[in-house]
Amino acid sequence: MSRCCAPSGGSPEDLVATAPGAAAVGAGGEPGHAWRAAPSVPDLPIGWIDIAGGNTRIGSNDPEGFASDGEGPARNIFLSPYRISATAVTNAQFAAFVNATGYVTEAERAGESFVFYLQIAPDRRAALRSVVSELPWWMIVPGASWQCPHGPGSSWQALSDHPVVQVSWNDAAAFCRWRGAMLPSEAQWEHAARGGAPALRYPWGDELEPNGERRCNIWQGTFPNAPLAGWQPGTVPVHDFPPNGLGLYNTSGNVWEWCADWFNADYHRKTPDHDPLDERPSGRRSQRGGSFLCHVSYCNRYRNAARGANSPDSATSHTGFRVVSGADCA
Repeated sequence: MSRCCAPSGGSPEDLVATAPGAAAVGAGGEPGHAWRAAPSVPDLPIGWIDIAGGNTRIGSNDPEGFASDGEGPARNIFLSPYRISATAVTNAQFAAFVNATGYVTEAERAGESFVFYLQIAPDRRAALRSVVSELPWWMIVPGASWQCPHGPGSSWQALSDHPVVQVSWNDAAAFCRWRGAMLPSEAQWEHAARGGAPALRYPWGDELEPNGERRCNIWQGTFPNAPLAGWQPGTVPVHDFPPNGLGLYNTSGNVWEWCADWFNADYHRKTPDHDPLDERPSGRRSQRGGSFLCHVSYCNRYRNAARGANSPDSATSHTGFRVVSGADCA
């Protein structure tokens, strides 16, 4: 899968339990991670969008797609009603989770994580290492985590309304268990991202920039070394850019979003047509939406049907998540 996204992380088996007095919420919501002091922040509600469900169409036969990713064939499915968050989970919302539970993310336990190199100050890059030869723009940064998404000197407080990043699938699942929510299935995510218009390439239409207007946070300039003057590679607030027809924000670009499914290239051929969910372990969990690093010259996976994946213990500076719940849940 040739793409900007993303290097894989370490092993969750390396994590140890050190919680005093009570078990912390660990990877996947189970006891396991260490407790530690957390910032005092208020709990923040999830902004839910009600999705009626019913018959819909997902997948694509788009020649611009990646057949090797299993983007197609396009097919008709049925979805039960559900709710989905209008935005990706923010840093402030994730901080509330940490404050309530003492959760420690996998990147924090590892003591390092992957950061796109232009998010790092030039005078710090020489001391860092790039370990994935085919993805040289990713650097391992000691101290990078959701709290310091670009490493020491960065802070989630300065980005409180941006999507939380440096979270693994396991971290996202732990947040979901705390909130009584779930990660969306790929089918739920794609149906909601399409905004009530299943045939469109993007949430707003078939043209990437109608009338020259930017509609999403994807790479501007020449990837990966020459961003357009005035544009800085990185996330934007979760409410930037207009919502789609159902009220969802930033389902194209900004951050890759974890989904509940295991990633398999035959997803559309092997999952049921009623509430599809790929439960066949593959070593990688699905992601949707693309990120600020996607560009038509290299990785145009900001389309509605596009798919991505990474190992469930991986965390990067361009991956976050949104959540779903049953239609009858608050």
